[in-house]
Amino acid sequence: MRSLTRRALLRSGALGAAAATLAGCAGEEPGPAPAPPPDPETVLLRQLIEEKERTVALYAALPSRRLTPFRRRHEAHLAELRRRLPAGNVPEPAVPASPSASPSAAPSVSGSPSPGPAPSLRKLRDLERRAAALRPRQTEGVSPALAQLIACIGACEAAHAVALPRSL
Repeated sequence: MRSLTRRALLRSGALGAAAATLAGCAGEEPGPAPAPPPDPETVLLRQLIEEKERTVALYAALPSRRLTPFRRRHEAHLAELRRRLPAGNVPEPAVPASPSASPSAAPSVSGSPSPGPAPSLRKLRDLERRAAALRPRQTEGVSPALAQLIACIGACEAAHAVALPRSL
């Protein structure tokens, strides 16, 4: 009978450990594949929807029949933006999209439970100007249909900035 040397023992131990490791790896199920990055158009649509929800809430906070047509146009933009989101990505409306939305039903823009002071017409005009100025950059790299919608929304916002009344 041959004696077992220290070297042979270490070699067989290393080979056994390697074999056990390989056998353990072969039996494991692969983990879930990492989620693909979100579609840039979907991300942009979600941003536009959030912005429009805030705008509708600001208009709803100023109860004036003279502002109703402006708010309704923003609600129409919001509905079209939501319609273009892929299935399963449509968020719950943060503000009621009905023309009969009351100012008390609209959430505050800051997210706090207290409504705070109503926005001024000047604030609405500035908001419309800033939003219209963003639209050309948002059309870069998107599908032609979405670019057209964004451009139309921007044109409407630019017209709002000029057409809003000076006083209520």
